[in-house]
Amino acid sequence: MFELFFTKESKKFLKKLNHQDKKRIISALERCRVRPHVYIKKLVSSPYFRLRVGDYRVILDISTGRLLIIVVEIGNRRNIYK
Repeated sequence: MFELFFTKESKKFLKKLNHQDKKRIISALERCRVRPHVYIKKLVSSPYFRLRVGDYRVILDISTGRLLIIVVEIGNRRNIYK
């Protein structure tokens, strides 16, 4: 099972969200901990992956050697890729 690590920016964004959206994102990340490659998709020309959660996107970096998922950034799908 992979371990989750949040960056400062991702924690800050999670604190701003309402309770329902925060709960959806956290539960999606918990589900992703068991087998992350089933739920994520590789970003084009980037070393990161993305996870879709409704209107939000979670940008992840996965280290399979250390079993670590780093949540790089969380944001609305309109603004996250800019």
